[in-house]
Amino acid sequence: MDKMKKEILFSRKAIDLRVRELAAGISRDYQGRELIVIGVLKGAFIFMADLIRSMTIPCRVDFARLASYGAGSVSNGKVILTKDIETSIRGKDILIVEDIVDTGVTLSYFVEWLQERNPRSLRVCAFLDKRGRRKVTFEADYVGFAIEDGFVVGYGLDFDEKARFLPDVYIMKD
Repeated sequence: MDKMKKEILFSRKAIDLRVRELAAGISRDYQGRELIVIGVLKGAFIFMADLIRSMTIPCRVDFARLASYGAGSVSNGKVILTKDIETSIRGKDILIVEDIVDTGVTLSYFVEWLQERNPRSLRVCAFLDKRGRRKVTFEADYVGFAIEDGFVVGYGLDFDEKARFLPDVYIMKD
């Protein structure tokens, strides 16, 4: 990681502005309703913390962790829930917060998993969206930034558990 070249894709200032814009929209959409925000670990925790601190409505928080296993960094499309939520969501408004939508496979699986628990509503907020890599049809309801193909790190996104702490988002270069 240290030897790899990277360049800033989104600065902390741009991220902060976009997170506040998303929070304002979510706060408007859920005004007067009880919202449960479910973060997908590990990548979304920084984005989610900033997002809920910028919202003007109260919310409850929970977390889930999913893994898609394959060779190296390539998913084989099989998704496993390794940490389930602990909150009952029946009849509640749910917002899933994810760091990045790539193939759409993991989030499609998780949305279906949660829909079986009969929430009142279920939406997805993704920090980054790589639409060009979709393997299944999936659209997030709220998107921070749309990006082209490329490997990104920082602001919760990692490479082999490294670089999550970086306050900006970087794209890795050859």
